[in-house]
Amino acid sequence: MMFKKTMVSWLVAGALLAISGSAAASGFALIEQSSSGLGNAYAGGSAIAEDASTIFFNPAGMSRLNGKQVAVMVHDITPSAKFSGTGASGTDMGGDAGGSVFIPNAYFTMDLQPNLKFGVGVNTPFGLQTEYNSGWVGRYQAIKSKLDTVNVNPSLAYQVNDALSIGGGLNYQHVSGDLTSYDDVLGTVEVKGTDNAWGYNLGALYNLNATARVGIAYRSKISYTLKGDLTSSLPSTPVSLAVKLPDLLSISGFHQLNDTWDVMADVSWTGWSSFKQLQVIDTNSGAMVSNTPENWKDTVRVSVGATHHYSSQWLSRVGLAYDQSPVPDANRTARIPDNNRTWLALGGQYKPSTASAVDFGYAHLFVGDSSINESNPSPALVGTYKNAVDILSAQYTYSF
Repeated sequence: MMFKKTMVSWLVAGALLAISGSAAASGFALIEQSSSGLGNAYAGGSAIAEDASTIFFNPAGMSRLNGKQVAVMVHDITPSAKFSGTGASGTDMGGDAGGSVFIPNAYFTMDLQPNLKFGVGVNTPFGLQTEYNSGWVGRYQAIKSKLDTVNVNPSLAYQVNDALSIGGGLNYQHVSGDLTSYDDVLGTVEVKGTDNAWGYNLGALYNLNATARVGIAYRSKISYTLKGDLTSSLPSTPVSLAVKLPDLLSISGFHQLNDTWDVMADVSWTGWSSFKQLQVIDTNSGAMVSNTPENWKDTVRVSVGATHHYSSQWLSRVGLAYDQSPVPDANRTARIPDNNRTWLALGGQYKPSTASAVDFGYAHLFVGDSSINESNPSPALVGTYKNAVDILSAQYTYSF
């Protein structure tokens, strides 16, 4: 029984860590919430407010939209994670654990009154899908990791005066996870779990003048209690894990230089230092199975971008960002071979009519090589990951 409980602690801890191993952004959050923003590497996210996706980045930005608008988009996120290290000659190193994942989002906004706007977003704020070869050297640490979330975000924005707008929204999230690894006694071990949780987001947008504005946005912490079962060759065990996802503060600026050029910038802070430990509970007995230290650190993401307007129908975008990883080297795992990332992004927009727009973007993320020395469970996994991420995105926006 003690051996089984040890396996429970390792696998359920992995379930939480998978949440933080999102495919494109370091830490928990998937920042890919619009194609229009991708081309600028999401610089100026809480200040641009050019379409309904502002619901996610800064709900106060809805004050800049008139009438009704719907925006739908899909992102093709392709991470690459290739391990090399421990094992005799010919040992399976797992192949490329990455693979394409399609992430859809949708947003809708409308006028309630001239100064009051309503909107709702349906998006995927967290996500992961990685899978190694089943017989690879690190199969004891991880084989498959899949994490899906759905977030529904109704929001309001109020224009206080010509300069200031404020906004806020509720976030209802559903999360589901599926993780596997291997044990010589238990065979393939799988953990599945789900939970629902509530959070909120707030924002303000201030016009400095007719061509420049600043935005500030805050997304709250969200508390989950993941509940599920661990299955193997032995009878299943119900387990739970309480975790509080970190809060996020973003400050952005946007400036229209002239009729041709716009520039924007953003600084975002994520409170990862709240993620210090994992306590796994046996839901039958209420006993604590394990208490694993994590000791993650707060992170900062900085980005800059520019947009060039060729005509009333065409524009192009470029962006650069640096995204810190919250994972200390000593706590890196095979489920999250995460490290600092540098974004290089390009994009554009075509407007076939005054009421519609098609946005598209591409970003390549240069990820630092990640050393790993994961000793539990044994045998230890020691080596280095070479990582990269590619993102393609397309969006259609219609105003009516």
